[in-house]
Amino acid sequence: MKVRFIITLFIIFSFFCCKNSSDTKEFIEFSKLLTKTSPLSEDERKSWHHKDILEDTIPGVSLEKAYKELINQKRGKKIIVAVIDTKLDIHHEDIAKNIWRNPKEIPDNQIDDDKNGYVDDINGWNFLGNFSGEDIMYSNFESMRIIRKYDSVFNIKSEEGVKEEYKEQYLLYKKAKMLRGLELKQVEKDKKHGNFLLETYPKSKKVLQNFFPNENYTIPQLDSLYNTYKKDSILAPLIYYMADYKKYNLNPKWIDNYKKSVEARLTTSLNFDYNERTIIGDNPENLGFIKYGNNKVWNDSLPFQHAINVAGVLAADSKNNKGTKGIFNNVKIMSLPVASSGGDEHDKDISLAIRYAVDNGAQIINMSFGKPISMNKKWVDEAIQYADSKDVLIVSSAGNDNEELNPENSHYPNDYDINGKEISNNVIVVGSISKTVNKNFKSYFSNYSKEHVDIYAPGQEIYTTVYNNEYGFINGTSLSAPIVSGIAALIRSYYPDLKAWKIKEILMKSGISYNIDIEIKQKDGTKKWCPSQISQNLAQ
Repeated sequence: MKVRFIITLFIIFSFFCCKNSSDTKEFIEFSKLLTKTSPLSEDERKSWHHKDILEDTIPGVSLEKAYKELINQKRGKKIIVAVIDTKLDIHHEDIAKNIWRNPKEIPDNQIDDDKNGYVDDINGWNFLGNFSGEDIMYSNFESMRIIRKYDSVFNIKSEEGVKEEYKEQYLLYKKAKMLRGLELKQVEKDKKHGNFLLETYPKSKKVLQNFFPNENYTIPQLDSLYNTYKKDSILAPLIYYMADYKKYNLNPKWIDNYKKSVEARLTTSLNFDYNERTIIGDNPENLGFIKYGNNKVWNDSLPFQHAINVAGVLAADSKNNKGTKGIFNNVKIMSLPVASSGGDEHDKDISLAIRYAVDNGAQIINMSFGKPISMNKKWVDEAIQYADSKDVLIVSSAGNDNEELNPENSHYPNDYDINGKEISNNVIVVGSISKTVNKNFKSYFSNYSKEHVDIYAPGQEIYTTVYNNEYGFINGTSLSAPIVSGIAALIRSYYPDLKAWKIKEILMKSGISYNIDIEIKQKDGTKKWCPSQISQNLAQ
């Protein structure tokens, strides 16, 4: 495996200041880099992805250095970034300022003023709602949809008995059957995990009241307490669990929502008798029909509030002294919900959301979601190519399964065909790295590939916005992608004449290289080592 690049703004902007943008720039390689070995301070933990490897010895994207030394008071062009994701908490104190408003639409007049096919689409469009304001909370897995569609045709046939023109559908059906088995196992595993959290949280809280009656403990204090009692088989685990609960913002409400989501997957996402599309009255097999959805791109009662995590990394207000700071503030976020609180996205919704973003002025599209199988990949491919033809850059997360991606084991949406050949030149697929420059530099959860993951960016323990004016540490390539989207928006803002393909090329050719071995822990428990030149695109 090669972990290729991590975004490096400072080097990118130094490049533009010193050279013509048409020049080719290779990685800057350092044989010996000092990296931080002591624990990070609370401020460093919250902003490590903005730090600089050379000055701070922390492998962030050098954002702070770039703003201080290169950008300063420069003014750029406003950039519209579409966030195709779940519904978005557009009223969050750190995000509200940077939400897109459709300038051609008059609010709440029940008229399609701009004639784009969507009525009163002020902040974007919700592809998961109906005209009565109801929302799809949970969706089927794509495997379920495929099995439901083809089971009566293929369930008793072997591959030899299938006509050549139906082989592709048959193989898709067989893969869906295999995935359903894995999904059932995973939901049982998650159910046990939910029960574990429900049982241990109150025990940890009760134990710690003996040491901190006011419950005002910090993570460093918990770590110190753990080291003191690490030989105590009863106390040590409970202290350790609470450190994790605090680190990842796991509270009773979160645990309760987690358990509900697991139960909902059993009754909805994995239930053959459940079809969420009846809620919105749409046929997902008819791409030509777009008269569905609604304009309410937020929902206070959703169990899974994912888009607010993404939006905070990308564009949280950096001047209001609240919570956290995004990569770039001179943006307007267009909200396009296609992902529910459980299950998989519909290819129709993804395709239409991409086209909506392109047609309504987005210059960059962030897609921090994915699924292991796709029933109508062609629709999404055509939408990606449409975005390419209109000079729109798409940034997509690589996924969190710790698997090597290839045509046989894909993460959808993607930008390559069944043979692995790229279908466009406007997509950046982003994996995740941690803040430790060692064998664990690639995040333990991140998918990887020499050919199909383009670059890597921080995505582990990222402090960002959480629903209802709150904040927390989140893991996932879902956070790596908006870091890249934010940097791409920043570049596009100051260099508006650059084409999408050129921005992709610049990001992939600018950086600092590390020569280190990466340890990959495989699902069977074994480990493999990958000699890897890890290259970091910092924001110097």
